Amino acid sequence: MPLPLYSLALAVFAMGTSEFMLAGLLPDIASDLGVTVGTAGTLTSAFAIGMIVGAPLMAGLARDRSPRSGLLGFVLVFVAAHVAGAAASGFPVLFAARIVAALANAGFLAVAVSTAAALVPENRKGRAVAVLLSGTTVATVAGVPGGAVLGTLLGWRVTFWAVAVLCVPAAVGILRGIPARSAQAGEADGRVLRSELAQLGNRRLILVMLLGALVNAATFASFTFLAPIVTGTAGLDPLWIPVVLVLFGVGSFVGVAIAGRLSDRHPGLVLAIGGPLLLIGWPALAVTAGEPVVLLILVFVQGALSFALGSTLITRVLYEAAGAPTMAGSYATAALNVGAAAGPLLAAATLGTAALGKGAADLGPLWVSALLVAIALLIGLPSGVVRRHGPRERGAEQRTEPN
Repeated sequence: MPLPLYSLALAVFAMGTSEFMLAGLLPDIASDLGVTVGTAGTLTSAFAIGMIVGAPLMAGLARDRSPRSGLLGFVLVFVAAHVAGAAASGFPVLFAARIVAALANAGFLAVAVSTAAALVPENRKGRAVAVLLSGTTVATVAGVPGGAVLGTLLGWRVTFWAVAVLCVPAAVGILRGIPARSAQAGEADGRVLRSELAQLGNRRLILVMLLGALVNAATFASFTFLAPIVTGTAGLDPLWIPVVLVLFGVGSFVGVAIAGRLSDRHPGLVLAIGGPLLLIGWPALAVTAGEPVVLLILVFVQGALSFALGSTLITRVLYEAAGAPTMAGSYATAALNVGAAAGPLLAAATLGTAALGKGAADLGPLWVSALLVAIALLIGLPSGVVRRHGPRERGAEQRTEPN
């Protein structure tokens, strides 16, 4: 893999730490700002909504700039948003800061995904995406638990300052690692942009984006509210929250590594095997969450399965949107963050529901995740939308199948 690809992964690590760190900070944020845990959970949805809007918008605005200048600009805006978040005096200010950070993150990721795909041969897009997403998975292993520890010991605001500082070496890596080149000729032409947007008429592209949204919604529905499950249902000390997040992160790293090997040639295999296992895992976790050892094991497994499927679906979006080289990354980013926005909102609605029964008030998000994965499988497996194994087969099918 090209060295500049790892510079992008470093930046994704910093941003991934910010995106996921709220899972371990929600109780403290809620207490400090005088809101409920469910309301604090909407910060995750706010971030995701900003990324949904920001992915295509920021990618479109950055089309006439060199990838390096665009990526660097997004990182600097991201830093400023975290400084504002750390100094926020009330929940609305923090909410707004998260949206701004999300817009910057969306623009960065959209450009980074397209840049990563352009750095490697056509048949290695899956590997490139896996390397890029390794920044996110390492964030769940190291950055997020580290943020949880900082939040527990020094307060949640310190984690925001830490992310701002973490972005500095990421910016230096981009400045030195990504070649300074001008935008491609004609890239900003309105006709080219319209042509790339027209790719959204491809039903296979829309279907893969929908599957990605559903799987990511399932992931975020439960991940966002792991902290209450750990301290509530499982009855563990708050210091166990970072441990659980580390296990989820290690699992996600394993899942992305596996997907990197299979997503280019055998995407259908990942969905056919990983999908049903993921579906079984969420109810199993809900039923056994009161058993700490089983909880720890299943958190690892669900992290691996969730990110294996999610990474594979991102890769398929890039293949389906091959006719939109500068916007494909934004389509993948937007699709996944539709899920990241919807999942916590659906999960938050189940917290404290009396119908769940005594001792089970924190488990609603796990059942929401199971339902979302079930819907994805009902749509994805019969359609065969990810049965193709690579760019050669893809081109052959496009010659025989209309969009």
